[in-house]
Amino acid sequence: MELIRGIINLRVAHSGNVATIGNFDGIHLGHGDLIKRLIKAGETLHMPTLVILFEPQPSEYFGASSPNDRLMRLREKIEIIKSKNINRLLVLKFDQSLAKCTAEDFFRRILMKKLAIKHLIVGHDFKFGKGREGDQNFLRSKRGEFDFDLEIVPPFKLDNTRISSTLIRHSLKNGDLKFAERALGYRYFISGRVCHGHKRGKEWGFPTINLNLNKFKTPLSGIFAVKVEGLSSEKLNGVGYVGSRPIISDPRFVLEVHLFGFSEICYGKRVRVEFVKFIRGDMKFDSFDEMTKQVNLDCKNAMSILAVDEKC
Repeated sequence: MELIRGIINLRVAHSGNVATIGNFDGIHLGHGDLIKRLIKAGETLHMPTLVILFEPQPSEYFGASSPNDRLMRLREKIEIIKSKNINRLLVLKFDQSLAKCTAEDFFRRILMKKLAIKHLIVGHDFKFGKGREGDQNFLRSKRGEFDFDLEIVPPFKLDNTRISSTLIRHSLKNGDLKFAERALGYRYFISGRVCHGHKRGKEWGFPTINLNLNKFKTPLSGIFAVKVEGLSSEKLNGVGYVGSRPIISDPRFVLEVHLFGFSEICYGKRVRVEFVKFIRGDMKFDSFDEMTKQVNLDCKNAMSILAVDEKC
């Protein structure tokens, strides 16, 4: 897959595509349906397949002071889209210039002039351009002027429920990992490099691997049974914590995982943490003994959950 970062890196050779546009946050079953249709159109028309997405997501740009939770970071989106055998991925930086761009200008200058899209596939609720003025009616009105086919994809439903990134964020926030997994088509995960932490866990007898989430704001919070990929030939079991660590009054949002039966030094290694089941929410403790008692209980609960999971 060819990764194209920004309009400035578009070349004449990138002209002529079948394309789809969106945020693709989480790349759930609905997004998968769009991508399958895209690949089919590419095969039919013998043209390259192109996915166009925005970074940051428009909701993050317009709500910069209090951005919405997001399901995954850009790197994770790129990895999953690449696995779908898409030919090209265009990542457009959503900045002031793009925010002010009208639907007319975006359509003419980028979609038609730069990319020469011949088949455009979008979701039924897709909107673009300043004030979200570009919708399916706008796109339909352009078919007489430009030579392209338009495919509007209806909502993707699971058990008569419309699947959306918003719904999945809500289910994760409520600890419903089972529904999220069904809607995503895979187990929800967070990936990143292992970094140094405060090393309090090691002092307390529960050493952890730590992932700095930086500005990434996942919907998850609390204690989870997890599986970690990237440190061994097989996935490792553990208990994970996502939050701001009220125990040590650290405001940073972090992901910490205590791995069962693993104590190797692994700073700098890239790992993937899969969330199997929610155990409990965040807690504050009145004493060290109270905390260690609860953490031991969390470990036992996670071990039991993961033992059952491995039999499924």
